[in-house]
Amino acid sequence: MKADLAFKSSVISDITPTLLAIGREAFPQALIGALRRVGDVGHCMVFSFAGARSTACLLDVGNIPTGRDLGIAYAEHFHQSDPNRDAVFEGQARAVPIVLPTFARRMYSDSYRKLFFDDSDIVDKFASAIWVDDTCFYVNFYRVTAQGRFTREQIQRLTAVAPAVSAAVARHFQHEALPDNDPMGRLKSLFATAAPLAALTGREKEVCLGILSGLSSEAIAAELGIGLHSALTYRKRAYDKLGISSQNGLFGIALRLMASTRSLN
Repeated sequence: MKADLAFKSSVISDITPTLLAIGREAFPQALIGALRRVGDVGHCMVFSFAGARSTACLLDVGNIPTGRDLGIAYAEHFHQSDPNRDAVFEGQARAVPIVLPTFARRMYSDSYRKLFFDDSDIVDKFASAIWVDDTCFYVNFYRVTAQGRFTREQIQRLTAVAPAVSAAVARHFQHEALPDNDPMGRLKSLFATAAPLAALTGREKEVCLGILSGLSSEAIAAELGIGLHSALTYRKRAYDKLGISSQNGLFGIALRLMASTRSLN
């Protein structure tokens, strides 16, 4: 019993800096730092499910150079073929964190394995999730080939902290946790969880956020590493989905949603 209490105390102390960083810009680095202390995690990605069809990548931090592209690919297409998806949605009725099944390559389709594991040098994965009302926060921890697979002890430690980590992630990304002096943070949260913005694809959200930041189409294209024609196409698709025809309409939606969420706090 004493040994078990000492173990839990040890792993919880490892994630204390993450809890203290909730709602702050330092949260991603505090999170990956804690996960490396707990289980030598190489990379962490957080996705949100707002309903069965709306998925967004909220966080991408660590040692995988293509993490951002993987996040977009997962949010736009591959979330539908994630073998953990059924377990995640089955847990919606429970108001407790979910620890997902142990990783096994055979669980994934050939195209999924090639993009997310072979091409990205990912050799192992651990995942947890938590539902807050109608939004799920899905937390994924990865290791690359140079690190090797998670050991049994590392899995045990990650399992012990998964509930607290999932709750911290959810709290960080909930709009009410974001400070009023961080409008861009509030906007990103709205794009992840609030209709109709949450229905946009990853690229459409990035282009809209660029517009709301005051960037020109050329600047948005350069920042995202895409062509100007692609940026304009994503903008048109986003406007069509939102039922607007100009950036004034986009600003109107954003301001209305920010005002409504502020009134709830």
